[in-house]
Amino acid sequence: MKLAIIASLILLFLPWFAHSHDYQDALSKSILFFEGQRSGFLPQDQRLTWRANSGLSDGWMYNTDLVGGYYDAGDNVKFNFPMAFTTTLLSWSVIEFGDSMPPNELRNALVAIRWATDYLLKTVSQPNRIFVQVGDPNIDHSCWERPEDMDTARTVYAVDAPNTASDVAGETAAALAASSMAFRSSDPGYAETLLRTAVRVFQFADTYRGAYSDNSNIRDGVCPFYCDFDGYQDELLWAAAWLRRASQDDSFLNYIQMNGKTLGADENINEFGWDNKHAGINVLVSKEVLEGNMYTLESYKASADSFMCTLIPESSSTHIDYTPGGLIYRPGGSNLQHATTISFLLLVYANYLAKTSQSVNCGNIYVTPASLRLQAKKQVDYILGDNPQGLSYMVGYGNNFPQRIHHRGSSLPSIKDHPQPVACKEGSIYFNSTNPNPNVLVGAVVGGPGEDDVYQDDRVDFRKSEPTTYINAPFVGVLAYFAANPNPS
Repeated sequence: MKLAIIASLILLFLPWFAHSHDYQDALSKSILFFEGQRSGFLPQDQRLTWRANSGLSDGWMYNTDLVGGYYDAGDNVKFNFPMAFTTTLLSWSVIEFGDSMPPNELRNALVAIRWATDYLLKTVSQPNRIFVQVGDPNIDHSCWERPEDMDTARTVYAVDAPNTASDVAGETAAALAASSMAFRSSDPGYAETLLRTAVRVFQFADTYRGAYSDNSNIRDGVCPFYCDFDGYQDELLWAAAWLRRASQDDSFLNYIQMNGKTLGADENINEFGWDNKHAGINVLVSKEVLEGNMYTLESYKASADSFMCTLIPESSSTHIDYTPGGLIYRPGGSNLQHATTISFLLLVYANYLAKTSQSVNCGNIYVTPASLRLQAKKQVDYILGDNPQGLSYMVGYGNNFPQRIHHRGSSLPSIKDHPQPVACKEGSIYFNSTNPNPNVLVGAVVGGPGEDDVYQDDRVDFRKSEPTTYINAPFVGVLAYFAANPNPS
């Protein structure tokens, strides 16, 4: 009888406990997703053909070309703060793991980056001004319409010196610096333009210190969506760290050393995402310590080590929450953004440690690079289907994935199938429908399940069912690593 019960339990858990995954397929799809988020004139080789041109007049009210870039999630607004972070993480994915990508996917990844950087260059093309957003989110969110049909206000939000935008300008500088490294071998001229612009944008960010959402003329447009909740200081350090990495200029190293304490480097905040860069800064700067003997930056490595220890359940200093099924969980919406960014940092730090034959002292245990990679793999496999619901949280991957994602373009009939415009409120019938979305946004990773591992395939529940570019961006690098190393050691 006991054996029968044990066998039944094994069968119960087998569907989600141990699949072998096609990481290469997931990688291809994670990059393809970005084509579904494109704004502007779509190219002839657009692969998600249910999308068409949109936002072609963006910037007209400033007599400026702001066409292009990405919609951040399931709406039709271009929020530069998360878009720049997405660009930085896509570029970091290529920098660290591009060698693991097949040539065609590396090319696709660079195309995805350039779609963003071409737009970001436009947003900083005018002296002492940075454009931070296109589209009024309050009006946009009251409609359910295709980007191709947009008839809502394409309000342009700009910050002029001496008003402050250290966060968006800092993240834009980081994005341009990181992407300059990604393009260095394939397009050195473009890489030089990106780096030169990054230096100028960083000067704007550092000279006029403060959060962009502190400006009364744009606050209602950016809050509470992508308001700066955690302060602008981390973006200044983040940008300086990327400029140091891209340029090897000692002045940026000196900036990190001189400004670290003032800008909160010692706060050791264990978080990494579009608003809070601290854990990412610590990992990035640790490369200098591990490979360059920069002992004056030792505190950054100590913070990176501490962060890694919090992720290891066996460590005495662990304090990251996990769902019963093993997914990293933080309260709030779009939880998988934490799982993908943290998995990315685990792999990057594992590589840095492995190259210098080091491990992490977590007090009661020593954590090796292999241990960090295993933690990342558990998160990736959960997302791809090894979870209690047996559900792939990447649309189009596997046989069981979300069908009703919170995404306007995906949920409304394509303009090619339904050429007549669907006005603002006319889309409500599609939003409230229980039918699967007619257009498959291949590669989109949704917000994910709750703390109980439960996911209802419900378009209305945007916290769980909405994909975002900044969930996917780090996942590109993570999947590239596991596609080349499916059984890491």
